[in-house]
Formats: sequence, C-alpha cells, structure tokens
Amino acid sequence: MSNAYDVIVIGSGPGGYIAAIRAAQLGLKTAIVEREHLAGICSNWGCIPTKALLRSAEIFHYAQHPGDYGVKIEGTVTPDLKAIVARSRGIASRMNGGVGFLMKKNKVDIIWGEAKITKPGEIVVSKTSKAIQQPQAPLPKNVLPEGTYKAKHIVIATGARPRALPGIEPDGKLIWTYFEAMKPEEMPKSLLVMGSGAIGIEFASFYRTLGVDVTVVEVMKTVMPVEDAEISALAKKQFEKQGMKIHLEAKVAKVEKGANSVTAHVEMKDGKVEKITADRMISAVGVQANIENIGLEALGVKTDRGFIAIDGYGKTNVPGIYAIGDVAGPPMLAHKAEHEAVICIEKIAGLPNVHPMDKAKIPGCTYCHPQVASVGLTEAKAKEQGRDIRVGHFPFVANGKAIALGEDQGLVKTIFDKKTGELLGAHLVGAEVTELIQGFVIAMNLETTEEELMHTIFPHPTISETLKESVLDAYGRALNA
Repeated sequence: MSNAYDVIVIGSGPGGYIAAIRAAQLGLKTAIVEREHLAGICSNWGCIPTKALLRSAEIFHYAQHPGDYGVKIEGTVTPDLKAIVARSRGIASRMNGGVGFLMKKNKVDIIWGEAKITKPGEIVVSKTSKAIQQPQAPLPKNVLPEGTYKAKHIVIATGARPRALPGIEPDGKLIWTYFEAMKPEEMPKSLLVMGSGAIGIEFASFYRTLGVDVTVVEVMKTVMPVEDAEISALAKKQFEKQGMKIHLEAKVAKVEKGANSVTAHVEMKDGKVEKITADRMISAVGVQANIENIGLEALGVKTDRGFIAIDGYGKTNVPGIYAIGDVAGPPMLAHKAEHEAVICIEKIAGLPNVHPMDKAKIPGCTYCHPQVASVGLTEAKAKEQGRDIRVGHFPFVANGKAIALGEDQGLVKTIFDKKTGELLGAHLVGAEVTELIQGFVIAMNLETTEEELMHTIFPHPTISETLKESVLDAYGRALNA
C-alpha cells in the first residue's frame, strides 16, 4: 500500500475523526494517526462517559425522592460505585469501537503511533510511548505500522490535556484530574474542587448527588465564569441548596498532603486564609494544548498563548498544515472541533461557499444539576459593546410541563438588539436546557428576528415554550407570567 495520501489527520478525537470522514467522503485518500485511543478524550474520558456518570447520579437522585412523584420505594437506595464506573467505561468502549467502525466504513487508514511533521507534506510516525488505556474494543484491522508517510495536507487535531498549577500538580491519588475523578476506586467522604468551569462543576454535581461533602473554590466572581452573571447566580443558589459549599473570589494557595487526605490553604477574598481538608481534591483549572513534539517549532508554525494560530478555515501560517479543535484554541468544545473539521476539509477540497468558523454562534453546555446552556453575548458583554438591548426572562415555575415534571426551578433569558430585533444571546438554566439551546442557535444562524420567533408555534405542553415566552417578555408581551 502506498504511503502517500491527500490528507493525514493527527489525532482521532471528535475533530480528527470527523475531519477524516469528511475528507474520505469527498474522495480524498485519507489516513489518521492515533497514539493512545480512538475517539480521543471526548468519547473515552470526557463528554460521553461523564454524561453516563451524571445519568447514574440523576437516577439515584430520583430514587431518593420517590414521594415527590407519588411513588413508594421500600428499603434503602444506595449507589453502587463499581457498577456506575463500569457502566461509564463500557459506554466509552462502545464509542471507541464505533469510531473504529466508521474509519473502516469510510476506508480511512489508521496509523498507530506518535506523529511528527518533519517537513510540509511529510510525517514520521514512531512507536507510541503512551499506554493504550483505550480501546477496550479490539483495534480495527486497517491499522498501519510506524514509518514515514506523505500527504498534501496535514491536519493537526491533537487536542488538549489537564492544566496543572505549580505546586498543586495532580498526583493521581490525592489530587485528581478528570481521569481519576471518572474512575474512583472508592467514594470519598469529602471532595474539594478547584475551579468551577464545566469540568469542575459537573464533577462537583456528580459527587454531591451521590452524597459526598463537596466544596468548590473559584477564583472568579461567579461560578461558571463564562456564563451570564444572572444565570450563574441562579445555578449557584441551587448548588448551595443541594448542600454544596462554594467559595468565590478565592484561590488555593498551597496544599498539604496527608496519608489519605489533602488540606488546602484557601485565600478568601477578604485576605484571610482558611484551611479546608478533604479526602480528595480535583484540579479543574482548565486545559493546555498538546503542541509539543509535533515539529511545530522547526517548521515555523505560529502559536498564540499556547495554541496553534489559525484562520477561520483552520489554516496555519505554513502552507499545507492545518489545525482544528482544542489544539487550535478556545472554546474547548467537541462540537466546535467537529464543525471546524468540516470547514477545514471542505476548504481543502475546494468546495464553494465554505463559511469560516463563527465563534459567536457556538453554544456552550454544562451538564450539572440544574443544567446550564448558552449562546451568544451575555448581558454584560452586550452592554460593553454599547448595544441598546431588550432583555427577556421567563421562569420554569410558570411553565406547565416543568411543573408536571417536578423541575420548576429554571430560567430562560434572551437578549435582543432594540433597533434591529437581532437575537444577540440566550442563556438558560434548568432541566434539559442543553437540549433546548439549539433552538436559539438555529434562530441566530438563520438571522431570525424577535417577530419571527413570536410567530413560531411551540408545542404544548413542553419546556420549550419557555423559549418563546422569554422572547415575548423582552417586548412586554409574556402571556403566562
């Protein structure tokens, strides 16, 4: 088999494998290089298996409160940690095997090992130094060995890894990253979570629901700092109602490790230092791109603040070399990587009317309880830009379906340009809002105005009716509140 390809993709995460599939669909001879596990972090250690954990926690929560729904359960309901973790890992294996199947189906060759770009159009793949934690599923048969391979176009999709703070580096035992947090050997009685972004708050929610004493330390003024401040405040209120302790404008200055616990010295916003001891600690202070040892420096590929610099089509400053996904910068989201992959490949293939990535229309979702989802500008950002705005609100407590489900704690917030009716942003907190947000994403992509949204018929009874009511409220026309 020839070692020459039209496209070689380095990394098989959500950006990488989608790039490979789209390239193959367009008739380009394609290969993908992977050093550790097909499907990347998202399917093996991130997006998918964490949702499996959260689903188990959700079922446990409902089983603890059967009386709220007129159901009687005899005996004590307890979580089976071993079974919960096994279910999550089984789902990861299934996703992993699915990507292997897709590579075979689309006739994409898999090259197993670590890739280094030696010059534009050429990579050398050496034996991987990584232990293959995944796949648990068998490797596909279309796997090629190490060696030198050539390609007209090389797409870097190497993703990112947990960021560590000096002096507070995760050790895998007492201080965890999301890797260890996903497969605990035993349930800690107490947990300290450093950072309240999506990763931190999702794990805080999972462990708290299963009965762990959880404390969250966040250096910013709000939990989930990228979200609209009003939505963050409502989420925080619900987290605290569940028993979570949250310290804002605070930072972990140092940690002391005991035999089976960690004591964090936390600098509070008033300057005082409080010692917080917990069985385990999760470091969730962001991620850093995997840009090392790929050959970028020798080739002169530009980086910016630790990420590969690209244009709206994934092109780097070096012809024939592209980057997509987390390695190419925020937002660090799987769906951003997937869309970036399609844009990049379609531009390579010369398809007409390929639109560059518009980061203003990328939704963000956090799968805590309650869920949080958003797209576009926050109210504060809109005002910073000098926009004259209208803001609408609609609470779940006024929605019949939410009340019937016993999920009446939530809010939909919409932000419009007062002059044009343009939807600038939407921000939601509550049950299943990660499924609802796409309605607003579609509306923004279609440049839908407030009038068109008002004239749209939403099915009743659904939680989605809160979307329309929020739009109506922005213009003083809410019907059910």
